[in-house]
Amino acid sequence: MLQELEDRLTQDLSSGDVGKLSQLAAEASIPDLIGVVEHIPAKRAAVVFRLLAKDRALEVFEALDAGHQADLLDALRDEQVSSLFIDLDPDDRAALLDEVPATVADKLLRGLPRHERDLTAGLLGYPKGAIGRRMSPEVVPIRESRTVGYALDLLRAREDEYETLYMVPIMDETRRLVGVVSLRDLFTADPDAQVSEIMNAPVSALATDPSEDVARQLLAINRIAMPIVDAEQRIVGVLTVDDALEIVEAADTEDAARHGGHEPLRRPYLSTPVMSVVRSRIVWLLVLAVSAVLTVQVLEVFEATLDEVVVLALFIPLLTGTGGNTGNQAATTVTRALALGDVWNRDVLTVLWREARTGFLLGAVLGALGFVAATAVYGVDIGMVIGLTLVSVCTMAASIGGIMPIIAKAVGADPAVFSNPFISTFCDATGLIMYFMIAKAVLGI
Repeated sequence: MLQELEDRLTQDLSSGDVGKLSQLAAEASIPDLIGVVEHIPAKRAAVVFRLLAKDRALEVFEALDAGHQADLLDALRDEQVSSLFIDLDPDDRAALLDEVPATVADKLLRGLPRHERDLTAGLLGYPKGAIGRRMSPEVVPIRESRTVGYALDLLRAREDEYETLYMVPIMDETRRLVGVVSLRDLFTADPDAQVSEIMNAPVSALATDPSEDVARQLLAINRIAMPIVDAEQRIVGVLTVDDALEIVEAADTEDAARHGGHEPLRRPYLSTPVMSVVRSRIVWLLVLAVSAVLTVQVLEVFEATLDEVVVLALFIPLLTGTGGNTGNQAATTVTRALALGDVWNRDVLTVLWREARTGFLLGAVLGALGFVAATAVYGVDIGMVIGLTLVSVCTMAASIGGIMPIIAKAVGADPAVFSNPFISTFCDATGLIMYFMIAKAVLGI
């Protein structure tokens, strides 16, 4: 259905049949329109966009990622750009402004009503990556001394000022967060009761906390929203579960890309220019190519050993591949555990000991199989070299793979950067050194 809609829209765009195109765009479902707009070039998407009713256009626009929104704004007329930008929530505006040139950002901000401009500028004052930049400032706390009836009347009167009505922050006289109350509890409580009597203990986050950590925390506690406070515990905003899901999805996409040795694309694949795809990959390829020189130098150092026992060269791909895969498994597991909060920086020695034992047991199984296979073909001496090397390489690779993400996080780097590509290259060089040292000791060369 989606492909058929795209084909029909593309055909009408090419023929210039505006009437047909307008009718087709009006009849298409919102999910299908989102899929088509993400899939086709921005200039073509802008034509489709201009034919949509304002409410449908905004719904489609809000569903796009910030990078794609920026491309679309560039292709739209100024008046439609201003209209779309004004109708966005402040947190969505802040994300979009990060993707457009500074001159365009200034122009968009100047076009906002003063209240909306102040809300958006307030979010932009937080550091990039902080939850304050992704929260919604559209929150109206209720004082703990108010009655339930007053709270319900306030919600009805000011419902358009709330990002969510299902979780209401409760504050004291100094605007400090003291609790939260659900809409369900408000509806079922005695209207004359004080809000403080039915509120629950709050789970909040500082506006300067990392956005990914806060988003995962919200998802872990299974709440609809979380209050965001400043350093003095005053309420400054709220993070809703839908925004938390977007943050986590973006973080997971970034980690997956870096596990594969490239930077994440900021736009849908088919809408990303080829040069942008090249730039996302070339830096990693250059880094890995330079680091692979280390492996070549190791082979050069042990060239004499290979000349004496040529058969050793046959097992190099097996050993380097096994080491890299073992390290990648450990790194991926620990990186995920770090993201979920199952492992902390202080657990580095515990993780090291755990992964060393895991690697040793894996190496023992693989080494036994390698010993049997190599002995059957090349004799006991070669079998011992292969078996012992597999045990050593697996133990080393699992240990390094397990602690590198923790070290990366401790120094403020992205754990994914130190995962698969880097660890594979490191384990290749180190594994080869261990291989030739064991070979020299066992074979006496």
